Amino acid sequence: MRGKQTVRDMVLSLAVIGVAAALMYLFIPHDESKDPVRTVDYRVELETARRAAPYKVAAPQGLGEGWRATSVTYKGVSEHGAVWHLGFLNPNDEYVAVEQGDGPERKFVEQVTRDAEKTERTQRVGDQEWTRWEGPKYDALVRTEGGVTTVVTGTAPFEDLARMAAALRTS
Repeated sequence: MRGKQTVRDMVLSLAVIGVAAALMYLFIPHDESKDPVRTVDYRVELETARRAAPYKVAAPQGLGEGWRATSVTYKGVSEHGAVWHLGFLNPNDEYVAVEQGDGPERKFVEQVTRDAEKTERTQRVGDQEWTRWEGPKYDALVRTEGGVTTVVTGTAPFEDLARMAAALRTS
């Protein structure tokens, strides 16, 4: 007789737990329309990178509404030299990133663009010429000056890559 009470007690306990969980789910607010993308404030990392990097670190100014920073990293030592990364989503939720490194250009660009290839096409952004790279995943605008390669890459169209490139400032 004792075994039947133990099983019955266990089933009742599970039922009580199930009812409590269902009530919590119903009464604890959860907004499913809320944007699941985590945004970052990159100001501290930018200032740190600008002090530590052996080159002028670029970041955008004045992109406008709808652009959201989603990732930021700086590594002083890597296989591509000192590298800076700042990732964004544009107003259409397309990815755009700023990548900088002072190592060999081709390997760096291939890595950050996920194997894009250099084209013969260039694009003028402001008073600067950028080379277009096209790839299966990301396209990019690339510029190398003074041993530092700056890449604006992502899934966004070249128009938005150029918008990011135009917004870059080094001070």
